[in-house]
Amino acid sequence: MRLVVVGAAGRMGRMLIKAVAETGGARLVAAIERPDSPALGEDAGRLAGLGALDVPVTADALAAFAAADGVLDFTTPAATEAFAGLAAQARIVHVVGTTGLTEADLAKLEAAARHAVIVRSGNMSLGVNLLAALVRRVANTLGEDFDIEVVEMHHRMKVDAPSGTALMLGEAAAAGRGVSLKEASDRGRDGITGPRRPGAIGFAALRGGTVVGEHSVVFAGAGERIELTHKAEDRSLFARGAIRAALWGRSAKPGLYSMADVLGIAEI
Repeated sequence: MRLVVVGAAGRMGRMLIKAVAETGGARLVAAIERPDSPALGEDAGRLAGLGALDVPVTADALAAFAAADGVLDFTTPAATEAFAGLAAQARIVHVVGTTGLTEADLAKLEAAARHAVIVRSGNMSLGVNLLAALVRRVANTLGEDFDIEVVEMHHRMKVDAPSGTALMLGEAAAAGRGVSLKEASDRGRDGITGPRRPGAIGFAALRGGTVVGEHSVVFAGAGERIELTHKAEDRSLFARGAIRAALWGRSAKPGLYSMADVLGIAEI
């Protein structure tokens, strides 16, 4: 499968390039960066710490997409929106790991998915997606007698909060309870807040050091507590998941999918 990596000079971009090079059945055909990037013209393989792949970093996404089967995208909301339009034009698979997407951004992805396969997830790892499935099941089983809190920690350089994974887990909890996360979400407590709102799904975001990603969902009841936790130790697991999603998407019909669809755990 001919794959393009966008945001190639970034930390995840370099990880994706390396993962594509190490995956049978996949081949890197282009590496994209913004027009002012100092990485333009560099060999993508050397950029990722590998040997030369004879794939120079370019800013010409349109030409790259036209010669590819899929694109791996862990960039920014504005860039992802633009890439979604180009991927839909080219009718190629668009794997989106970008976080911080707004409702307006998601609406544009849904529009693009009428013409292309889009696999979007706040986290591409198998473990996190299994965790989300378990959170949905537990939330459905326990009901509102248990308070739900989502706690996440990431490295000091992360720019969005809560993380995309935390929001994905919150959505899973809300789906289990049959409520809207938008209505149930409680993202900030400071000062005299009064007692906890019944049915709220709380979020706490911690930042510091070089933490790759840790997420816990706490179900706190009277006299007992259940905690479901996932700890990521290596970013390569996100890259491997993204490539798995791209390979899966090649045989799918146009539409907006999640990693739960890719892994076959949507009904757990």
